[in-house]
Amino acid sequence: MESIDSKIHNQLKKNLPFVVYSKPNSEEITGFFQHNDTLFEVNDFTEKGFVVATFDGVKTYLIPESESELVHFYLNSNEIAFSEKELSKADKSAQNDFESLVSKGITAIKNEKFQKVVLSRTEVVAIDDFDMVETFQKLVLLYPSAFVYCFYHPKIGNWIGATPEQLLKVAENNFETISLAGTQKDTGSSEIVWGEKEKEEQQFVTDYLVQRLQNIASAVQFTKPYSIKAGSIWHIKTDVSGVLNSDLSLKKVIQLLHPTPAVCGLPKEIAKDFILENEPYDRSFYTGFLGELNCSFARETISSDLFVNLRCMQIKDSQAHLYMGCGITKDSNPEKEWEESVNKSMTMKRVL
Repeated sequence: MESIDSKIHNQLKKNLPFVVYSKPNSEEITGFFQHNDTLFEVNDFTEKGFVVATFDGVKTYLIPESESELVHFYLNSNEIAFSEKELSKADKSAQNDFESLVSKGITAIKNEKFQKVVLSRTEVVAIDDFDMVETFQKLVLLYPSAFVYCFYHPKIGNWIGATPEQLLKVAENNFETISLAGTQKDTGSSEIVWGEKEKEEQQFVTDYLVQRLQNIASAVQFTKPYSIKAGSIWHIKTDVSGVLNSDLSLKKVIQLLHPTPAVCGLPKEIAKDFILENEPYDRSFYTGFLGELNCSFARETISSDLFVNLRCMQIKDSQAHLYMGCGITKDSNPEKEWEESVNKSMTMKRVL
């Protein structure tokens, strides 16, 4: 079998779309290698393949199963070497700008415009001799519990990430999703203690998901919140599952969930408008979603497995564009939110 390195490099040489990805806690890497450079759009979510969607939900693109070669790989970790390199830090003006944005969000919450908003920033890191395959492989090794991917399309660009957050998994009518929010840096302590701000932030997300899903599903169940580690960061997580109503389309479920309060805010539309008006850049595919759509492979049942595009970067013109966001509530502190964004940036910086 052709190696993952040569397969990807051959695809890049031909300037053709592809995606390779590894699911959480899986040793298998799946690859879709498209035969042409057509940019396919998703219309009604009955299509089959690998999808990527923007934060605002306006565009969803597809590498179709029918137009691609599907390959499975297993990573040889012995071939991958890590080296330490000091990367430049974000400048003071970037910190001031982000803290100002957070302050504006807190003021809006106190003025009762919304309960929560997720605000983000981007950071550009210069990279020399960037190796896409090696970077993807390092992410797989560093973050085995994440959904790790490398996506390329000549008409979209190159995105790489390791996200801890599942948007939706559906097999037949059974679904799974999660509520993930709250952040603290790993200090090596065995006991994780959460403040009221983080617990409230995560509860907002859980309540939203459960309330919305109970309207379109039966047997909706959710676990108690628990701590989960993603790289060097801890989050609060709640698992949610149930059975979707038989007359419900996948498109409607996705529209109901995306963007979730974990990446947007509450109420969703008002928070989304605030983000689009006030963030000084276009999120594009950051905090959008991606993953398998109606894929069958060799399985007996068709399933979809979608993830929120967090802890990611876009590669263009010898630069890595990193994206970091923070959930803002009335109890947020702008300086602490900046520190949280810096901690989140390290997920990608560790492989650069």
